[in-house]
Parts: sequence; structure tokens; C-alpha cells
Amino acid sequence: MAISRFEVRTTLERQTVSATFPSAAASVADARRFVRRVLADWGVEEAADDAVLATSELATNAVTYAGTSFEVACRLAADQIQVEVRDLHPTRAIAMPGLNASSGRGLPSIARLAASWGVTYDGRSKGVWFRLPRPGANGTGPAAAGGETSVGAESRDDVSRLDEGRAQRGDLDHGAGAQGGGAGLRMDGARSAGRPGASRGGRAAASQDASQPSSQDALATGDRVLRSPAALETLDDAVASVRDVLAADAAVVLLTERDGRLVLSASSGLPDELKFSDLSVAALGPEALGGGSWVSADAGDPVAAALRARSIAAAPIEAQGRLIGLVVAVGSTPDQFDETHGARLGRIADETSLALEKARIGELERSWRGWLSFVAEASDLLAGTLDQERTMALVAQLVVPRLAQWCAVYTVGDSEAAQLAYVWHADENRADGLRELLDHADDLPETDAPGPWHGLTTAPPSARAAAGDTASDQAYAFPLVARGRRIGTIVIGRPHGDRFPRSAVELAEELSRRAALAVDNARLYSAQTAMSSALQRSLLPPGVPDIPGLEVAVVYEPAGEGSEVGGDFYDVFECAGQVGGPFPGQGTSPPSTSRWRFAIGDVCGTGPEAAAVTGLARHALRILAAEEMSVPDVLGRLNRLILGEGERGRLLTLLHGEIRPRPRRDGVTIRLTSAGHPPPLVLDPDGTVREVASPQPLLGVFDQVDFHTDTVDLRPGQVLLCVTDGVTERRAGARLLGDGHGLERLLAGCTGLSAGAVAARIQRAVREFGAEPSNDDVALIVLRAS
Repeated sequence: MAISRFEVRTTLERQTVSATFPSAAASVADARRFVRRVLADWGVEEAADDAVLATSELATNAVTYAGTSFEVACRLAADQIQVEVRDLHPTRAIAMPGLNASSGRGLPSIARLAASWGVTYDGRSKGVWFRLPRPGANGTGPAAAGGETSVGAESRDDVSRLDEGRAQRGDLDHGAGAQGGGAGLRMDGARSAGRPGASRGGRAAASQDASQPSSQDALATGDRVLRSPAALETLDDAVASVRDVLAADAAVVLLTERDGRLVLSASSGLPDELKFSDLSVAALGPEALGGGSWVSADAGDPVAAALRARSIAAAPIEAQGRLIGLVVAVGSTPDQFDETHGARLGRIADETSLALEKARIGELERSWRGWLSFVAEASDLLAGTLDQERTMALVAQLVVPRLAQWCAVYTVGDSEAAQLAYVWHADENRADGLRELLDHADDLPETDAPGPWHGLTTAPPSARAAAGDTASDQAYAFPLVARGRRIGTIVIGRPHGDRFPRSAVELAEELSRRAALAVDNARLYSAQTAMSSALQRSLLPPGVPDIPGLEVAVVYEPAGEGSEVGGDFYDVFECAGQVGGPFPGQGTSPPSTSRWRFAIGDVCGTGPEAAAVTGLARHALRILAAEEMSVPDVLGRLNRLILGEGERGRLLTLLHGEIRPRPRRDGVTIRLTSAGHPPPLVLDPDGTVREVASPQPLLGVFDQVDFHTDTVDLRPGQVLLCVTDGVTERRAGARLLGDGHGLERLLAGCTGLSAGAVAARIQRAVREFGAEPSNDDVALIVLRAS
């Protein structure tokens, strides 16, 4: 964990632990682990999940929007836990995005998780804090008691408008934060009491509950309510109470399904042979639909007929003004119940309704926390890769099987139709059939809003047959929109008849927003890497020529991940004609007019500016050599060219030389100049290593420089090694590879090896010298006389 400061302060009633994290994506996960560990040390693990989720949102905001290091402080008091995330960007306030914003969606999540939260500013920093009730506390104190919201008028209006918009749309409370107008923004009692009509902290509960899925979506379906153990216990208690209070022969609870049917959900005293027949809400009498209890001894009453009862007393179970079920007392004799029994049953129904509502909200809270945790972890995974193909595969595998049975990711180019990029099915045996089906399906709609997609129905019979049951699946499409531009679409599918619940649609929509940015970032990174690689290739020679009597081997490794062009370069090329006059010992008329030049250089810095100087140097060396200029004259002209670039120029170290074969195949003669470059080394057959060039000024510093050449006669078996400082300055802790003649010892161990073997051994030694990847380019040229 990258924590630069860790501090613990303890008093008699309060403990404080804080840690500071760097501004990096990995710090969000580190902050989560820090908070979980601190709360575990304090013995309040029950609050850890909420605290970790809220911290994740605040830490993400600090890294993304503040761009500074941030501090996480945990404070433990007698009745509450407070966590604060403080960054160092006091002027960047928390903005209130619009209702359709795709960012800034964390603070309402904090409001839902925390008992209270707020924002504080000072002259140097900004902090966002939240408080949670301490598990096991007596419920007193500010966190438990709630309080009035204390914000500026402008902030209150913004919050009200946001809540009103959510109430109209029925959105999950993923929205935005509120901007405070003063030194601090405080939101106490931000969580509703969880029942109709209740309010806390000066906010209407309708606004809070509007962020939940509607009762029709979550409560009107009996089997969904029955997933909760608390709901099952409530239903069992209800039928037991009915039999005890009303002395009924049997009691049942009927809950409504989405299609309007009433299903038997709990019973006590019913005969085993009774088979409950279908009963719909539409068949109920006016008493039930009017919300009141009723008593009936009429065999034609639909409820009595379904239960084969001689008399009944029934009362509706309602939630937020909607009928969600019935509580029914069953009698085996006529006129067993009267109006008094109906009133008592109505009170039991009201109690059952409140208990079911509490169970529903508990289930929704648990589900919501699971969603938020899923989105937080998915965001970390998506942010951890910049590979476009891997990002799309990760998106599909996050969706399946949690949200859908299959997922397809489409991409859209600048002027192209949507292309199917990735397909993932929970059953891998169906993946090929699904891909073929999607290949022949209708084009995706060009829309910026999610919605059902019916394109599978138009696929030809052969494709539908290959896909099997998948051909009848229902699909939902979510556009990938990043930076105001549609870059693709995610399509998810479920089997026919297995509807998309609202929770899955909303979670997929949130995931698609984050996936769009991740895919776009990966796409931009891939484009930048491809462009940098193409530029890098253009700055390197197309090949190495064959030189009689000389083995030549070259190595080039750019630093980093390929996103920037390196500053190192090399070149080996042939230049015809007699250049620079006769070499020593060869008279005035050399037997061969063939010449070869080589160069190895290092431009200060990386990126486009360094690439410009690299291109200038490499092409100038060839052009000036073709003009029959000597090595010293070439360096003098190149020095003036770099100085002429002004501020765009960069310092350049350069080793440049000319090669001529010696008579009678007795090796080669090399004239070279080292302009501020690491000196070349010569390895003799007996293992002796020596430097063979005198140091001269580097290029781009002085205007008038007189360069000269040093002459090296390379006899058969001798090796000339030329490297950039990426070799000599390769770091392992505090040591450099070149320290203490390290490169000389490394070269001495290469006695008897070919030029290629020498280059490979040095390259491997550079890689293995340090545990961390090299942060500098590596280039080397090996010349061996044969």
C-alpha cells in the first residue's frame, strides 16, 4: 500500500487514525483496504462495508477531480464512526451535475450510506466526511438522532431539484453531490426512515424513496418478497395471529404477482387436499379494491370460492397506496365472522404491511450495497487496463452471468457501421451460434439512450437454427457514449420469458457509462501507441548493410510501454566515393572506394520534441555523407542545425564514425568522433578491454566547435562496442551497471563470441541488472572484424 504518512492519535473517548495516499488509481483500492483494516482493529467490522464503499467513492473523486494526494482519516467516538477524505485542491468545489450527467455521481451514494455527511474547506485543502452509527452504541448522539440540514439557499434548491427529478424518473440514487455556499456543507440525517410519509433531516421521504425501485417493481411480486427470511417470518406470524385473534379455522396470506394473480404465500389450518385455484385482483369486490376489510358468508365471493370457505373475513395488505395482497380468515361455518372480526383483521393487515415494507427496504438496501460494491470493483478492473481488446472482454465478463446470460460488445469507428467486437455467453457451447446470429441480425439503432432491441428476430432461419433457443432471447441495448461521442454499444440478453428487472437495467446502464470511458481510453491509448511505434520505426534504419570483413549487430529497446518515442537512435549505412581523403597507411589511391558510416546517439528527453531532433540527426548524417563531407565536418554542420532549432532543439550526444576495409582482408580501419557520448570500447582476443576515443563537446551547446577524429584499426577477432547511456546507467537500487568499470568487465567476458552473441549477452545483462523495468532507451552497435 502506497501510504506516505500514517498517524494514530488516541484519547480516552476517541481514536483517530489517518493515512495519506498519492494521486494514483491504485490508491483507491489502498484506501479501501486501509479503512477496512482500521475498523477491524477497532472491533466495528459491522460498519466496514458501508464505510469502505463510501470511502471508495470519495477517494475516486479525489484522484479524478482534485488530482492531488489525499488523506483518509478515521475517527472513532462513543456513538459514531467518522471517515474524512481530504485533498489539496481547495478551489475546486464539488459541482452539482445535471440529471443526465455521467460523472460526479458519488455524493448521493454517501448520503444513502451514511447517517450524515458534509464538506469542509480551508485555505489549503478540501475534505468530505461522513458518519456512521457505531455498532453496539446506545443510539444517542448526532449520528443517531439526525438533525436539520444546514446548507446555503442555493444548495438547498439544487438538492430539491435533483430529488424532484429523481422522483419523476424513479432513478436509483446514484446522482450527484451538492455544492455548499459557505465554509462547510453539512447533510445530517440523510437517510429516510424507510416508510411512506416519513422524513428526516428536512427532506421529504418521497424524494428519498423515489430513488428506490417502485413498489410495483419490487413489492408487487410475491416470490421476490418471499426471498427475504424476514418476510417469511412476517407472513407466518400474520396467519398465526389471525387464527389466535379471530378463532379462525384457517388463515392465509395471498400476495399479488406482476400479472395481477393472487398466489397463496402463507397458510395455517388449510386442508392438505385443498388446491388453491387461480384468483386475480380484477375479480375482487369493491371492498378489497376500496382498501377496507370485509366479511362474507357468500359462497359466490371470489376469495371464499377459491378457498372453499363457508365464511371469510378479509383485509387488504397495501404499500404506498397499492394493493399487494390479502390477509384472510377462513371459517367452516356460515356467519362465523362479523364486523368486529373484520376490524381486528384490518389491524393485523396493517401490521403485516408495515413489516413487509420493512423487509422490502432491507432487501433493497442489501441489494443496493451489493450493486455499489460491484460497480466500484468493476471500475477498478476497467481502470487497470489500457488494452482495447482486453477492456471489451472484461466488460462482457462483468455483465455475464450477474446481469444477463450473454453479452455482445459493438464498436463504432469514425465513419463505419457498428462492428461486432466481442461475444460472451454463460454457456460457452452457445457462443459460436450467438455470434453467427448477431452477425446476421439487424443493425443496432443509432441512439444515445438504452432500450429493448428486437434485431434477433430478423436473422435468417439458418442462423436462428444454429443459435437454438438463444434465437428467441430478449435483448437490451446500451450505447457506449464517451466524451460526447458514441463509440459503440453493449447488448445483453436473457432467455425468453425471463424479463429484465429494473435493477439489472439500471446497473447495466451505470456500468455502460464507466465502460464507455474505459474503452475510449484504451482506444486512444492504442492509437497513440500505434502512432508512436510507427514514428519510432521511421526513425530507425531499414536494415544493416553487409560490410566485407566485418560482423555487425545492433540492439534497440525503447523504454516504457511504447506510448512515447525514445531519444536513442542508431544507423549503419554505405556511402560511395572517396570521402575525407585517404586513411593512414593506405597511400593516396586506396584500392576500394566503398565507405560505410555508423552512428549511435542519444537525444535529451523523449516524446515529439526528441523525435524531431532524432529525425533531423539521422537524415542529416546520410545527406551530409552523400555530399562527401568528412566525419568532423558532418558533426559541425549538424551542431549548427540543432542550434538553429532554437527552443525546439535538444542536446545530442553522438558517436559517429567511418569504416573502410583494410588491404588483404586484415580487418577494418575506423575514424570516429565521440561528441559527448559514452566512449566506445575495444575487446582484444586476449580479453583486454580499452577505450579508444577522446571526449569532445556534445552537440547543441556551443556554436563554434572544431571536431577531430580518432583512428582505430580493428584487426580480426577484435570487437568494437558502442552503447548509449541506457546501458551504462541501468540502475539496480543505488548501483549503476557502468559503476566500477562494470561494462568493461561484462565485455571482457564476451571473448571469442560473434558480434550477435556479444550484443545478445549485453542486452540480457542490461535486462537482468535491475528488478524494475528500464526507464531509459537502450541502443548498442557491435562491430567485430573477421
